[in-house]
Amino acid sequence: MIKRSVIAALKKKIKIDIDRLLVVDDSRRELMTRLETKKANQNRVSQDIAKGSDPVIRSQLIADMQLLKVEIQKDEEVLKSIMEEWQALMLQVPNVPDMSVPDGDSDADNLEIKTWGEQTTFAFPAKDHVELMTKHLLADFERGVKVHGFRGYYLRGDGARLSWAIWNYAHKFFLDKGFEPLLVPTIVRRSNLYGTGHLPNEAEDVYKTQDEDYLIGTAEVSTMGFYADEVLEQSQLPVKFLAFSPCYRREAGSHGKDTKGLIRVHEFFKLEQVILCEASHELSVNFHEELLKNTEDIMQELGIPYRVILMCTADIGLGHVKKYDIEAWVPSQNTYSCLLYTSPSPRD
Repeated sequence: MIKRSVIAALKKKIKIDIDRLLVVDDSRRELMTRLETKKANQNRVSQDIAKGSDPVIRSQLIADMQLLKVEIQKDEEVLKSIMEEWQALMLQVPNVPDMSVPDGDSDADNLEIKTWGEQTTFAFPAKDHVELMTKHLLADFERGVKVHGFRGYYLRGDGARLSWAIWNYAHKFFLDKGFEPLLVPTIVRRSNLYGTGHLPNEAEDVYKTQDEDYLIGTAEVSTMGFYADEVLEQSQLPVKFLAFSPCYRREAGSHGKDTKGLIRVHEFFKLEQVILCEASHELSVNFHEELLKNTEDIMQELGIPYRVILMCTADIGLGHVKKYDIEAWVPSQNTYSCLLYTSPSPRD
């Protein structure tokens, strides 16, 4: 496990204190073994006391068990402290990237593996979506900023109708591919973000409430918690959800990037494909490619030129094994941009 952790950390350019993790893990194992031995002894002697014995021996056994009980309580307190540090260190241990993921130091090392469609060009300077939507009363960005602050916006009139039309279109598109629709909670417990790998490293991009609950940045978080602490029968798999929700992201690390319009906004709506399958790397890879194909299919049906990007080791998250981005062609910027769809990544 430690060797895999070192490899994964090196590939993903993540600094973790492996030496400290080894020390804490050894302490954890040693103390757990000692506790198990003491508890086993406690159970055995308790049974002997219950069966009855010489009063003097019985009295001595009871006294010994009282002392042992105090020792166990002290060991459990020490173990609690050790477990807290162990868990904090383990949360920094990344999954090992798939062999097909390219090595890299930043997003500059991501690979373009496919393009589709002809890049739209015009014989005149193309207007961006901010100018077009403002001119045709599809959106109001000034009032959005007035009410929400930076990156606020209103969709109005045909802009709101277009948004609903796209949601409905995508909803039917994915349901026809065998997904079950799911409307999910947007306020979740912190454990759900740890469980999906969004914490601790994405803490600056997550909104939280005064009660220490969190607002989701993707419906994946709530969806993955649907079966938390449950055991599924193999016959129930795979489970395919199409989850819809508002999403909230602070975009704390993107100051100065895409500061206008509907790109990198703090609040938006999104459909998320989630597939739960058995712990098989082969199956996971196959389903991941299925998700990618689904996303490409809808982009092609909408007639939006795009390219597929294979993310490098340094640009995928702690829990990710492999990740694709699909970037749409934006004529006004004369470039591709990740505006609409991201193909989710498989996790171990």
